[in-house]
Amino acid sequence: MIRLILSFQMPELFMRYSNLNFRSKLLCPTFLLIVLLVGSFTSQAQTKDLYSYQDLSHIYYLKQKDSLQKSWTCPQLYQNKETQKKYKDFWDSRTDFISNAIMGKNFVHDKEVYDYINSIIAQIVAGNKKQLPIQPLLLIDRSSAVNAYAIGGNIIAVNLGLISFADTREDIALTIAHELSHNILNHTDNAIKEKAEWLTSDAYKQSVNAVLDSKYERYTRLKKVLEGYSFNRSKHQRYHESDADSLAVVLLKNSNITFNPSFFLKLDSADMQYKQPLQNQLKKSFAAYNLPFDDVWTQKHTRGLSTHNYSFKDTTVMADSLKTHPDCIIRYNALLSQATPNATTTPVPAVIKEKATKMLIWNLFDNQDLTACLYRVLQQKDKGATDDWYDMMMYTVFSGLYYSDKQLSRFNAIGIMPKEQISKDYYALQTMLEQMPRETLEQYCKELNGKSFWQNQPADARAFKSLLYTLNFGSEAEDDKGKGAVAKLFAASNTTSMYCEFADHFKK
Repeated sequence: MIRLILSFQMPELFMRYSNLNFRSKLLCPTFLLIVLLVGSFTSQAQTKDLYSYQDLSHIYYLKQKDSLQKSWTCPQLYQNKETQKKYKDFWDSRTDFISNAIMGKNFVHDKEVYDYINSIIAQIVAGNKKQLPIQPLLLIDRSSAVNAYAIGGNIIAVNLGLISFADTREDIALTIAHELSHNILNHTDNAIKEKAEWLTSDAYKQSVNAVLDSKYERYTRLKKVLEGYSFNRSKHQRYHESDADSLAVVLLKNSNITFNPSFFLKLDSADMQYKQPLQNQLKKSFAAYNLPFDDVWTQKHTRGLSTHNYSFKDTTVMADSLKTHPDCIIRYNALLSQATPNATTTPVPAVIKEKATKMLIWNLFDNQDLTACLYRVLQQKDKGATDDWYDMMMYTVFSGLYYSDKQLSRFNAIGIMPKEQISKDYYALQTMLEQMPRETLEQYCKELNGKSFWQNQPADARAFKSLLYTLNFGSEAEDDKGKGAVAKLFAASNTTSMYCEFADHFKK
């Protein structure tokens, strides 16, 4: 895996809204629409502790998106027309990235989480007026990846995954200071220039032409050209990372924020979220809901009744030359002497971590990554979480899976991950969701629909439950037109509920 932690590189868009396949023929009682109506009209249209639909970036940041598109005009840097054109292409692609991410609902402006993170940025800015004369624009990215990234143009994005992962305010501050350093040092803008110059250089053209003119081993020779390019740029990025680490320490000390390099060591486990085993057995987890469970569902079938058992070895180590960052232990050792002596740290407030975790769990569901979503729910329950919201998400996952199964898209909805990246428990859950009978899925949906935990949910969550049930079993939602109608009804009656995001899939 290529580690992207604390990277100034822009990640690929992670949303898959356009690929969701929530379409089907459904059979069952029409009275569910009445239940949906009644539940919706009594709603305050927002959960008590999560964001509203209007906090999603396609609404909240619409004006900022338009301003960015107008203000981010590509400068004229090169007399060579080819280089200038290539430079403009990369410049515009960055602008398009932000615009598409905003309209794709990649970001969210939950006030409580935003204010907490922005207060850290404000403290760093206050202590470094020379380097940071203007407060950067903060975006909260809904990705579960433990990451933050600088975009250039005085913009920084912090992932929910990082907020959920970090233990202390100082951990997040170190990450933010690192990303602000990339902006201060113009690493993103310089990377765009470097790429444009290289791809229009005589050296690059001669290398490619030599491959094209050759009669034999074209693929091998072209691969070497590209590997050389990637290797050189990868090493160059890693030098940038060290520069950003060093400047980050200065920014933190100027801001009177404790610097503890041990966070670099913790980052080694940042991409191991799904390799962590569950404390409770899967069977026990579902028994708590009085749901049926068969061990055979968790065993991968190959032919007939035979099964195949995988060996889960640690295969996460990668070639050093492919990493965009120096090893965490190297970063730790390089800055250990600059650690704040006898420093105290401030834990990230439990409410902030909880909200970040819930939001990324919801996002995993809405992106139709159901195994990852459910595994995180079970992990939270392992930690002692008793919030009924996680029970609600259990119902939500199986409702989504049942719906996808009826659309013949169960495999896509599960979100299969390679065994090298997951634990035995994750693999067992993934296999279970893939192989459990449709009749059992239906049973899960109906039994979870009637559990007592719904009594503690706000009205819009109960209305959302009815929407899911109607989409799966209601005769009024047998075709696309009917689905669109019940989805619009839910959205109209719960205008600020974050669950309107799910309804959007059916309103088109």
